[in-house]
Amino acid sequence: MGYISIQINKAKGSADTGASDHIERKTTPKNADPTRTHLNRELVQFPDGVTDRTGAISHRIRTAGIKRKITPDQVRAIRIVLSGTHEDMARVQDEGRLSEWCDDNLQWLHRTFGRENTVSAVLHMDEHTPHIHATVVPIVTGERRKAKRKQTEGRRTYRKKTNAVRLCADDLLTREKLVAYHDSYAEAMAKYGLQRGVRGSEARHTTTAQYYRDLKRQTGELEANVRQLQTEQQQAERQLDEVKQDIKSEKLEAAKTEAKAALVAKVGSLFGGGKLKELEADNRILQDEVAARDESIELLQQQMERQQEEHSRQLMELQARHRREMSDKEAEHQREVSFLKSIIQKAKKWFPLFQELVYMEKFCLKVGFTERQTATLISGKPLFYEGELYSEEHGRKFKTEEVGFQVVKDPADKSKLALAINGQLIGEWFKEQFDRLFSSIRKNVIPPQYRKGLRQ
Repeated sequence: MGYISIQINKAKGSADTGASDHIERKTTPKNADPTRTHLNRELVQFPDGVTDRTGAISHRIRTAGIKRKITPDQVRAIRIVLSGTHEDMARVQDEGRLSEWCDDNLQWLHRTFGRENTVSAVLHMDEHTPHIHATVVPIVTGERRKAKRKQTEGRRTYRKKTNAVRLCADDLLTREKLVAYHDSYAEAMAKYGLQRGVRGSEARHTTTAQYYRDLKRQTGELEANVRQLQTEQQQAERQLDEVKQDIKSEKLEAAKTEAKAALVAKVGSLFGGGKLKELEADNRILQDEVAARDESIELLQQQMERQQEEHSRQLMELQARHRREMSDKEAEHQREVSFLKSIIQKAKKWFPLFQELVYMEKFCLKVGFTERQTATLISGKPLFYEGELYSEEHGRKFKTEEVGFQVVKDPADKSKLALAINGQLIGEWFKEQFDRLFSSIRKNVIPPQYRKGLRQ
């Protein structure tokens, strides 16, 4: 049974721009897979006229009915990250219960902080573990938590109205409430096999930055170990070469000594005397020294071979461990790719217009709509738009007043989709705009006496 993961932090600054850029993927973090970013989902619909998380925070504060002036240092939003153990979240996703998990998370946020105060919730699918970034505006009702009735010298101060609307993050982030948040969230997630961590545990969540710092440090240690083993191997090879040279020198000296002894023996046999016995004794001593030196050299060679074998074994173990880690990462990536391919195949089977929706999304972006406007059109909702639209066929932009756009089925082929502007297919609308432009240019540039024979 896995564990829940819940992080609650105060937003930084009046706009919390850095977090907004991360959540809305205006900047792509190193641990995100750009090929999966399109799977991310906005779970909370913004009010009319609001297009992003920053605007949603400001809109909630403006419309909450706060009478007191908000100071620049007040916390305007609370960031909440909701997830669970990686293996359990992968199981929830494989079982097709991820949408149900998202709905239960939204219901918990609404119960805990209020529906109006939960201004944004985004599901991130392009990182290692699926998780939700939620944004809560800390709107509370009543007097301050630390306010007390005071009696001073002949003067009395009164508490503020109990129904006053205030912006106060401290009231929501007391120690008691933080413990209650963990308890209630664990109860909501129990159906997915997730439980609360040990109360009072000193375990702390590892941030993404800390994870990459640890990984870089471990990689550096492995590389340093490899370099050390290579250096020791080179030193061993140099020592072995020196020993081989010493062996050659010793054998050469022994050969010289034997030749000298043989010569002396011949001379002694000719002339006789005790000098020959002395030379023979010296020769035996020298031969014993050479034998002892040969034995020492052989022991040193054996020791060098064992050390070299040990170094080779350690190097092979490090390389094998590195290959296993790389293989595990590649296998996980392949599983994710296979899962994504299966989802696409199922989507094509379950939703016949799925491929058409993909083409329509590319077309809307190419025409000039933003990603959020395109998402509205793809969902089948009408969109009112005023601005310039690009026609690839005519190679130019055409300006339009505020008119209604909607994705409809192509009248000529019901299995395909088309973009309509005020009920008219946009291809026909582009043609009309181009004909008008051409007629205008012809009237302004070509004199009347030369227009004969031209298209009217």
